[in-house]
Parts: sequence; structure tokens; C-alpha cells
Amino acid sequence: MDLQLKAPGTYTYDMISLGEIMLRLDPGEGRIKNARSFRAWEGGGEYNVARGLRRCFGLKTAAVTALADNEVGRLVEDFMLQGGVDTALIRWVPYDGIGRTVRNGLNFTERGYGIRGAVGVSDRGNTATAQLKAGDIDWEYIFGTLGVRWLHTGGIFAALSDTTADVVIEAVKTAKKYGTIVSYDLNYRPSLWKDIGGKEKAQEVNREIAPYIDVMIGNEEDFTACLGFEVEGNDENLKSLNIEGYYKMLGEVVKVYPNFKVIATTLRTVKTATINDWSAICYADGKVYNGLSLPNLEIFDRVGGGDSFASGLIYGLMTTGNPQKAVNYGVAHGALAMTTPGDTSMASLKEVENIVNGAGARVQR
Repeated sequence: MDLQLKAPGTYTYDMISLGEIMLRLDPGEGRIKNARSFRAWEGGGEYNVARGLRRCFGLKTAAVTALADNEVGRLVEDFMLQGGVDTALIRWVPYDGIGRTVRNGLNFTERGYGIRGAVGVSDRGNTATAQLKAGDIDWEYIFGTLGVRWLHTGGIFAALSDTTADVVIEAVKTAKKYGTIVSYDLNYRPSLWKDIGGKEKAQEVNREIAPYIDVMIGNEEDFTACLGFEVEGNDENLKSLNIEGYYKMLGEVVKVYPNFKVIATTLRTVKTATINDWSAICYADGKVYNGLSLPNLEIFDRVGGGDSFASGLIYGLMTTGNPQKAVNYGVAHGALAMTTPGDTSMASLKEVENIVNGAGARVQR
């Protein structure tokens, strides 16, 4: 595995994310449709990775995003500041007073329990981030002048509108020009793609992005829907994964995209909303590295678990260069993130390393 990271002293940020940051409204133990109060958080697939790398792993990160300049946007900014993520790269868009031309995204999320699955209701149409287009962000300044070791973005941001995919393509091309490592989470969401061309558009966009990616994150559905690969032997509803077929598919993926230095995915078996088997694999140098296996993991809030896996994986790759260690960091961090509420991690590096080293849940005194 040959990830050529920038040398110390040649960059401002260890990592930046590109994606939408929404205000998450959580009814706690209740349900969205019956709630009389909500707890507010911030969250977004790409941003969650930057926040995890900052708060848990201590790296310097920033988020490239756009917000409508009103009280809700400033609340999201305040959450980012609490998380330690640099806000200097936010694009602030003037607010029209009612949200006719621009607004900030909301994400109502209720935690599942037992036989009742989690529910998410996004309200993100016409947001400032969805309206980003090529030319809006000065990537030459970010990658050429400031310097960045790692860029993380993904398929959720690419699917927000007809223009956001162009922003991703512009970003990854400039990142590679300046030697920045790029990771991408395919994160296929049919609801996001359906109004802008569906699966065909998803494949068109992601196939254009893929040649610039060093670390690709995605499960079997992601690779099928976004890049057109198939896992032999899977049932049509993807209720169970033929793991040997998945390994074989990865071999085909790297033939088409030899630029992928690492491919990783979480492995989750949902027994109930609150009991999951949890693990992951990492494919690098033609080998499969199996991550920690955590059967019957008790889940408090599953949203953001995959993003926390990604930040642990990235931290491991950046600091050790060892795929086995990296995937173990990812599994442990993702698991810990799902023991607390909200999209983002409340874990510490010490807690992650304790899990990696086999520690149990005894009281820490």
C-alpha cells in the first residue's frame, strides 16, 4: 500500500471534508411524529468524518460546505466550533428572509429500538450546499496555497443536485494535482439520485470521480449501484452477503481502478435495531484484512457509525500505514460512536485503542 502523504510543514490541514452539514433534530426516546421537543445536533456524512478525526484523534481538520447566513446557519457553525472543526472554509450565502432562494438543511432522526428500526426524515431541498456549483470554491487556494494532506467526500454530496457532482470532480482533480490523498464513500442513496437521473446518473457520475480516488469506501450495494459491479451469489434483496463473491468482486474493481490503494466496507448484520453484529474488511495490496469482530454489539444510536468507521480507518492509514491496524481502528471507533446519541463521535483515542487491544466494558476508575 503506497499512500504518499505530504511531509510535515507543507500543509495547513491534516484533512478536509466536502459535503453538507445539517441541523439534526432528535426526539430522544420518542418518535418524530409525536414529539413536543427535540435535541439539536449537527451532522452530515462527510463532515462527521472530519469531526471524528478532530475530536477523537486530534488531527487538524476543516469542512468545505455552504450555509445560509441566518440564525440556523450560525447554530450549525457553533456546533462545528464546539467540535473543533475549522470553519474558515464555509461559504456563507445571504439569506432572503424566508428560504425561497436558499436555506439550511434539517435532518429529523429518531433512534430505533428492538423491532422498531431507526427513522430519518431529511428536509434539505434548495439548501446552500445543494446549490454549490463548479467555480464556487477556490480549490487552488485550498490545495495549492494552504495545503491539505487528505480530502474526504462522497456520494451523498455528489447526489444533492445537478451541480454538486461537478464540485466533487473539480475538487478531486485539484487535490490530486497537489498530491493530496483522496477518500470517497460511495454511500448510495436511491432517494437522492431518483430525480436527477437515477442509477444510470449515479454510475455516470461515480465512474468519472473514481479514477481520482485513493481510498474507496462502499458496501456491495454501493459498488453495484454506483460503479456497475456485481457480487456473484447474492440474493436479489441483498439481505445477506456472499463474502467470497464480494472478495472476488474487489479483485475486479482494482483491475478497472488500479488507483484504489485501499477499499473498505463495514459488515453489519442487523438482528434488531439495538443488537447488531459489527465488523469490517479492508482490501489493500491484493489482500483482505479482516477487522475486529464485535458480535451482538448493543446499539444506542446507529446513525454515523459508518462515518466514524471511516475516520478511524483514515487515522490508522495516516499514522501507521498498516491496513490491519487501520481497519481495527475503524471498527472500534464506529462501535463506540454507536453507543452515544447524535451523528458524531464522543469517543477518545484511548477508548478506541482499548477496544483495539481487547479491553472490555469494565468501569474505568
